[in-house]
Amino acid sequence: MNTYCTIELEKCVEDFFEYLTQERNLAKNTLDSYSRDIKQYILFVNTNGMSSQWHGKRAVYDYLKLLQKMGRAAATVNRNLVSLRAMFQYLLRKQIVEQDPTLDFESTKVEKKQTSALTIEEINEILVKPDMSTSMGVRDKAMLELLYATGLKVSELVALNIFDINITSGYIYCRSTGKERIIPMGKNATLAQEQYLQERRRHFLRSDEEQAFFLNNHGQRLSRQGFWKILKKYSDIADISKEITPHSLRQSFATHLIESGADLHAVKEMLGHSDIASTQVYKHHVKLKLKEVYSSHHPRA
Repeated sequence: MNTYCTIELEKCVEDFFEYLTQERNLAKNTLDSYSRDIKQYILFVNTNGMSSQWHGKRAVYDYLKLLQKMGRAAATVNRNLVSLRAMFQYLLRKQIVEQDPTLDFESTKVEKKQTSALTIEEINEILVKPDMSTSMGVRDKAMLELLYATGLKVSELVALNIFDINITSGYIYCRSTGKERIIPMGKNATLAQEQYLQERRRHFLRSDEEQAFFLNNHGQRLSRQGFWKILKKYSDIADISKEITPHSLRQSFATHLIESGADLHAVKEMLGHSDIASTQVYKHHVKLKLKEVYSSHHPRA
């Protein structure tokens, strides 16, 4: 086994990222997170005189404690721990280090923010806000309509390619989870995609080889962060007080279908859930809403 004290940290990190790039099929966002977190850790140990102890529990402990003292969110601290653990596990397998110093540390409990489905009226308020006289407005309208009409995750939405959209049949093909699922768009979303397709060619497309369906102003695939900004913009314009995320539209899609009597198994397939239990959460939300309506309006409630 190599003596880990003689191994330079930067070289270990370089080997780790070469492994991630060549052998692991990770999303770009995940790779970026690993890179950012580990570079911050390197900076920490180098500036705190711990460069020779970078592989020890003390360095990891002090680093995580510093993040907490700086007021970093629990989710951010946890992500840093995951990034470091991934690196140390790799180095352990390569016999570059003798132990994984992160194993004694547990993730901080994260309180999940409760998001609620939007009402149909709130959805409509958002959908009418894009300016259809502009190319950007046409694109934004297409994305918002499609997300609500299909219940896609935002990562699935921005991963769509041009051949995944079938305007003629009114379906999309979602392939991002490793298994293909076919989801109907509905007439409003289909019309919005048709209008965007014209603008995509006329305004957004920079290269005929570009396969991404939704493009930014540089002719490249729109990012998840880019869509978050778009959604935030229109929810602010619509003056909706609820905290709205892309998941809010997915939740609204499922909730409104179930409220209208849709079969739970059909909703499960459209959402891409692997088991019915995940879909039943939305049915529970519907029951709570019905109970609230009953309590508020029935004379003998």
